[in-house]
Amino acid sequence: MTTTPLRKDAARNWDRIVAVARALVDEGTPLQLNDVAKRVGVGVGTVYRHFATPEALLETVAAPSLEALAAYGAAAVADPDPWRGFEGFLARTVEAQVGDAALAPVTAAGADALPRTTELKAALRETGGILFERARDAGVLRPGVTAADLMPLMCGVAYAVEVHGPGTGDPDRVATAHRYLGMLLGGLRAPDRRD
Repeated sequence: MTTTPLRKDAARNWDRIVAVARALVDEGTPLQLNDVAKRVGVGVGTVYRHFATPEALLETVAAPSLEALAAYGAAAVADPDPWRGFEGFLARTVEAQVGDAALAPVTAAGADALPRTTELKAALRETGGILFERARDAGVLRPGVTAADLMPLMCGVAYAVEVHGPGTGDPDRVATAHRYLGMLLGGLRAPDRRD
């Protein structure tokens, strides 16, 4: 599918709208298109021409993180070591979860505003499934662990960092997430396969 390139002024407005939305999300302020328009200094109609809903704008803000995770997932699937690919993908996922406030609401949403979001979320689910199956088939996962267990466990790591870890923007936040994930992975790894 091709799209018509935006005029220079429209492209500039799009960039400014997304930048303001990113700042609002990072400070924990819910996205309201009227508020975004005021902060950008454009009419609300300009914002609505680019983003029909706050959800579409939020998904646009989250898209770079989703794209980066999808790219990393492809590399993890190509890793010949099933545990390293699985562990690396989960590490990148938790880094994204604690580093991008737009991800949690976008990934938890039951419906998506943008087709690209649906594609990326499906690709990430598929990648996670492939990596889980490879690790399970290689015998490096503890018996009884299921693919369905991963999502709530990963959400638990991100929630623990949110509630008990350093504040947003603190460099120790990712280190804390890695420490919690390491404990989780220690419990997931088959006992006879630990280093």
